[in-house]
Parts: sequence; structure tokens; C-alpha cells
Amino acid sequence: MKLQSKMVKQEMQTRLRRIEGQVRGVQRMLDEDRECREIVQQLVAIRAAVQNATAVFMQAYAKECLLDTDNLTELERSDLVDELMSLLVKTV
Repeated sequence: MKLQSKMVKQEMQTRLRRIEGQVRGVQRMLDEDRECREIVQQLVAIRAAVQNATAVFMQAYAKECLLDTDNLTELERSDLVDELMSLLVKTV
């Protein structure tokens, strides 16, 4: 199933561009021989941003993809829930 919400797609693209900028910033910091503490702080911020983006996307996935299952069998629905749970475990 594909995500249909344009608003969620735009929000995700904005978040990912911001994360991309943060990663480029860390690369610059390394080139500039910045303090290790500063670099670690930025890496922690990047990790938090990725986790937040993942949470937003997982919520949209659950709402849009798992709730729109009228055309699926009970087994297919169960498989979707198992897939979501497997993905959630990987994010922890």
C-alpha cells in the first residue's frame, strides 16, 4: 500500500531535507576540525530528528494503510499488523 496523504508527504520531505542539512553540517564540522562534543551533539540531534520523522511516518502508515483494509482477507490484515509490529520493534 502507498501513502496517499499529500500533507504527510510534504511534511516528511521537509523533515528529510532538514535532516540532510544537519548531516551536511556535521560533515562541515569535521572538515573544520570542530570539537568532538559539538559533533556528538549534532549527531544526537540528527538521531532524534530521524526518530521523530519515523514516528510521523509510522503513524500515517498505520492510519492510511492499516485502516484501509476493507478489500483484504483476515489473514492479509493480520499480516499487515505483524509487519507494522516488526517495523516498530526495529525503531526502538
